[in-house]
Amino acid sequence: MKNRWITFLSGRVLVKADGQGLELLLNKMTRDGIAIWRVKRFKTGAMLFYISLQDIHKLRKAARRFKCRISFVRGEGAPFLLKRLFKNSGFLGGMIIFFILITVLSNITWGIEIKGANPETEHKIRKELTKMGISIGNSHFLNQDLEKIQRNLTERVDNITWIGVELKGTTFHFQVVEKTEPKEQEARSPSHLIATKKAVIEKLFVEKGKPLVKVNQFVEKGQILVSGTIGEGETTKKVSAQGEILGKTWYQTHAEFPLRSTFQVFSGEEKRTHALKFGSFSVPVWGFGKTGFKSFEVETEVYPVRFLGWQLPIAYVEKTVRATEEYERSLTKKQAQEAARELARRDLIKNISEDARIDDEIILHEEVENGKVKLTIYFQVIENIAKEKPIT
Repeated sequence: MKNRWITFLSGRVLVKADGQGLELLLNKMTRDGIAIWRVKRFKTGAMLFYISLQDIHKLRKAARRFKCRISFVRGEGAPFLLKRLFKNSGFLGGMIIFFILITVLSNITWGIEIKGANPETEHKIRKELTKMGISIGNSHFLNQDLEKIQRNLTERVDNITWIGVELKGTTFHFQVVEKTEPKEQEARSPSHLIATKKAVIEKLFVEKGKPLVKVNQFVEKGQILVSGTIGEGETTKKVSAQGEILGKTWYQTHAEFPLRSTFQVFSGEEKRTHALKFGSFSVPVWGFGKTGFKSFEVETEVYPVRFLGWQLPIAYVEKTVRATEEYERSLTKKQAQEAARELARRDLIKNISEDARIDDEIILHEEVENGKVKLTIYFQVIENIAKEKPIT
């Protein structure tokens, strides 16, 4: 018996044979290479059997030599199903249009829910989403990179700390965590303000307490700057000293920068390819052939297709191939020195408070070694050096 799936795809025919010489007919069919299966014989002498669709002409040719009648009961398999479908083309077209319409509607945004934000913040978020092309009625087929949406919203809306983005079916869900200003403690224990490091006093802003230092005075780490004990004699009172004491502090850093460096840059040439992905199998749609670039970088964007809230194993894949070229940069000693100084500034800024500022910088040592400019830099910084210390 032939494989049923193969005969289904190629088509099979149920044949009825009646009359004289049926055995001779079957022998002739076997000699001519006509495969038959599921043979059934009736008491009347008639026989039923299956043959492949492509063997019909061979059967008719063989039956002419014998006194028997051949009739085709029915056809089975893919060719006959397709024929019936084309006869009912209206139904077939309607079914295809229905599935296309449902797929399109499943990839359109029908809802945007924002939780955890006050009305003002929610308005800002919706405004930014509209700029990104995310609004009710718009297709989200090309806007499903949730990480990019999350990153853009965090950068553009200044009063949110974190935002979670989730796409459920045709609705975007946003969970917002807003920035909250810390509440001042209503009752604070009596304390002094002391120096956190060695410094020269630049400015004093004292709200509460008794200042014990003056501008341009050098102070040691741990020295009391503003006393929380005010008054004299019997009128002495202990309070929580408050204020800001700006002092000149010093930092020494080391930095180096190469005189020659090689790195990859984009040449400006690029090629885009488009494909449909079915599971692990990809079918190219546009942008065939090799890129022709010697060196390149590939950026891949995958846009899954959804149907009634389910993510189908079908996706649209867009690849951008950008040509790169090797670029060698040569700097003068002065240019490398300035680049090293900039690196040192950035490194220092990471280690000081946000309200601190660099007041001055001095190069203590400079040398060129192994093709690199090496610097030792001395920075003078203006920063708040005061911190509270409880009065014991």
